[in-house]
Amino acid sequence: MKRLQDKFALVTGGTSGIGLETARQFVAEGATVAITGRDEAALQAARQELGSALLTIRSDAGQVEEQRQLAHTLVQHWPRLDVLYANAGDVTHRLLADWDEATWDQLMAVNLKGPFFLIQALLPLLSHPASVILCGSTSAHIGLPQSSAYAASKAALLSLARTLSAELLVAGVRVNVLSPGPTETPALGKLGLAADQLHAMQAQIRELVPIGRMGTPWELAKAAVFLASDESRFVVGTELLVDGGVANL
Repeated sequence: MKRLQDKFALVTGGTSGIGLETARQFVAEGATVAITGRDEAALQAARQELGSALLTIRSDAGQVEEQRQLAHTLVQHWPRLDVLYANAGDVTHRLLADWDEATWDQLMAVNLKGPFFLIQALLPLLSHPASVILCGSTSAHIGLPQSSAYAASKAALLSLARTLSAELLVAGVRVNVLSPGPTETPALGKLGLAADQLHAMQAQIRELVPIGRMGTPWELAKAAVFLASDESRFVVGTELLVDGGVANL
């Protein structure tokens, strides 16, 4: 039997990189899958790639009202939700002196406020048991220059996984964090850095990885399958680091 057979799973930010690969692996493991994204063309490309059974929903992860609408849409299509992978994220990195309030607010809206209110909106739909996976980052554990706001938002998710797991335990909802290390995804081009700064940062990041390379979306997606499946039913309120040893070695 497939590991996610008969489960309904939502992946936010599922049109590329880790999110798209996770949706692919969820489908391969028997789940009925929905993905979100802001770009309608990217959503349709994902549907063509993963199959017509994929439910695609246009949604901005940083807008609270759109999280409520997302939950309303799912209720219309599905009887329940077994897995939520809150993968959508803002990866902006800047020097402290270059931050402004609007950019800070946008990052926190996507990385922290959005997932919080999405879980709230989905409460009536979450099954018993259900698995909620928050997308963290190894950046929450290290002092990588220019990652201050990003790392702070991911550190907040570590706390959220613990507190919400305790609060939702009676409802059978497990909340865990899947924290990627440096991973080869299109998100690397969205850091808001000049080309030479990005190249220098990538070289610096590779030097941080004890295993000697960056991770792949496939490796993160396989970890997400574990957290989504009943194999992880004794894993509650914790963090799974998939980072090549960055945070621990």
